[in-house]
Amino acid sequence: MTPDHLIIFLAIGYIFFSLDKKQQKLPVPLLLVVTGVILSFIPYFSDVTISRELIYKGFLPALLFISAYRYSFKSVKKFGPFFGLLSTLGLFITALLLGLAVWGIGSLFTTISLIGALVIASILTPTDPVSVESVLEESDINKKYTANLEGESMINDGTSVVIFTIVSNMYTAGKSFSFMHLFKEFLTVSLGGVLIGLVLGWLLSKNIHILKNHTYQVMVSIIVAYGSFYLAEVFGFSGVLATVTSGIMFSYELQKADDEEQSRRIQGGFWNIIEPTILSLVFIVLGIVSMQYIQWKHFGLFLLIFLLSIAVRFVVLVLIALPKQKWRKLVFWKGATILTFAGVRGTMSIVLLLTLQVELSSDHYILSLSFGAVLLSLVVQTIIIYPLSLILKKSGSS
Repeated sequence: MTPDHLIIFLAIGYIFFSLDKKQQKLPVPLLLVVTGVILSFIPYFSDVTISRELIYKGFLPALLFISAYRYSFKSVKKFGPFFGLLSTLGLFITALLLGLAVWGIGSLFTTISLIGALVIASILTPTDPVSVESVLEESDINKKYTANLEGESMINDGTSVVIFTIVSNMYTAGKSFSFMHLFKEFLTVSLGGVLIGLVLGWLLSKNIHILKNHTYQVMVSIIVAYGSFYLAEVFGFSGVLATVTSGIMFSYELQKADDEEQSRRIQGGFWNIIEPTILSLVFIVLGIVSMQYIQWKHFGLFLLIFLLSIAVRFVVLVLIALPKQKWRKLVFWKGATILTFAGVRGTMSIVLLLTLQVELSSDHYILSLSFGAVLLSLVVQTIIIYPLSLILKKSGSS
């Protein structure tokens, strides 16, 4: 991606974000992806690429921190047990069930190994509600769904990276699948990231009460976002979970500040510019890059994989909700339907795909199937969720 491409993409993104302030029915991320698909047919843009390092180490920490520090600490206490279990054990179960389903059904149409199917499943497990949050708000659906989606997304970004890294390494190295190895690595990397996020986030966030200058507080927030991420990665732990945890700690300290409202407004003045800037680049490039890898002869199969991912998510949501009555009340079939279709695949799935494309040839079927399923998720689920949420709301789901 050249500087010329960068400026053009940002201009397009800023125009969309400016014109569609309310983001009703058709959110900006979907418009950006469609724009990217259209641009892919223009020779000047058709070969545009973006490195995994730029998205993973440059863009992702900022997006994660924004979601975490904005997230209400009260919501963490209220919904944390449910979305915490959903984004850890639930995500683990989702990856296994979806992987088995893709392997079993996919084998009827093409040659696919169990590890290959698990790689595809791990790419499709993380959710990215940025595409549908505003849609749910416009539909005036119960805020508990949005709160759970945001909380789940923050954590499952980290846990999905752990699962993907392990199974993709098995795949590229030609190793057989080991459940115990996957589970042990999952726990170690995840807990290590959370611990670093807690410690570093707490230490740095204390500076909010020392540095009364709001400009310096913004500087501290940047260090919190990126410092926790890089430190965790250096020690082999989850940088994603470290940033999420430190972001929540930062939000907690802001909550205790005497001038919380003004501090949050100043923070928002910075991060509210960073967010649309990053999203503009990520979603436009997704539209372009996906066209470089998708083989349309696989359309039927990646449509099937997309449908399987929807079905598996619904089942796992119901299973996770079974132990407690208040969870069952949240995730009865209508609630599970909303949370299922609002679980769009987005930024993290793109990062995982870009990681995989370094290891595989451009015409590899796993890339084609994964890019196709992610693109379908973004387009289909984003379009469906608004009318679906209205229908369910009218029927008394909220």
